Amino acid sequence: MRQSEIKFTVELDNDNVPDKIYWDATDNPNEGLSDTKGVSIAVWDHYHHNTLKIDLWTKDMEVGDMKRFMIEIMGGIASTVRTATNDAPMADEIDTLCRTLSKRVEAELRAENQADK
Repeated sequence: MRQSEIKFTVELDNDNVPDKIYWDATDNPNEGLSDTKGVSIAVWDHYHHNTLKIDLWTKDMEVGDMKRFMIEIMGGIASTVRTATNDAPMADEIDTLCRTLSKRVEAELRAENQADK
């Protein structure tokens, strides 16, 4: 049986806040560790019927990027729901929410840019 491994390495500052996050995987097209500013991992606990979740981001990840990251994750969930469960109505609702949130984040960014001028 073939095995695949995903590995995360997190460098913490003195207050245990992530300073750097690196990842590598068996099927990573890049050689060696790749850096990232955020990671979100969810695991289904079938014994307790709930999700175990870890969200980490580096202290220099910008809030706007963090919001876009969350929207991208939800968009991916919509795609997974559509293909894995064939529940188009649920996927469509998630996609609609993602579009709404994307517009909100874009408006926030425009407002910030106007305030900086």
